[in-house]
Amino acid sequence: MLVDCYDPKGAEVYELIVKQVMHDLQINRSIKDMRVFVDPREPVFLIAVMIEKTSKNVFIEDFTTYKYDTEENQISIRIGDETYLPNLLKKLWEIEGREKIHQPSRFEIIIENPTAELKELVVYDPAENLKRKVYDAIFRILPEGFRVIKDLSEGNIIAMASTDELLKEEWIEKCQEMIEDLKNS
Repeated sequence: MLVDCYDPKGAEVYELIVKQVMHDLQINRSIKDMRVFVDPREPVFLIAVMIEKTSKNVFIEDFTTYKYDTEENQISIRIGDETYLPNLLKKLWEIEGREKIHQPSRFEIIIENPTAELKELVVYDPAENLKRKVYDAIFRILPEGFRVIKDLSEGNIIAMASTDELLKEEWIEKCQEMIEDLKNS
């Protein structure tokens, strides 16, 4: 991690803040590298975070069995592992609607009048979950009042330029340089 600031003491304080937030959200091991630039005189705050590769997606077939009953026009899902049950319910509610999803027991879900295809349904995406946590961390780290934000993220790098004024093109360019630095490190 590199924190760039005109004030060495300020850089130390920001490094502590960043480490504490990453630790609190339990993502410090998932961060491969990071660049931070802060200058309260301007005022500008730039951050670029490179995240590690994550485990593979979890598909519905990984922890359930399901079958379609043509007579009843419903799908019965049998849960083998409850770990991803909340994720599965949330996903099913999104694609089918809450009113069509019933859970008669901990290990059974019934979908009435199904319309969606369940084959290879991604129930949990670790990469998206990690990105969500990193965005949460960044918004906790941003200085108070810095609400003008440009997201410059790409691939496995999450990057933002922020200020409480208008974003200058030079700051956006500096943030893009930080991204390139991460790619080449």
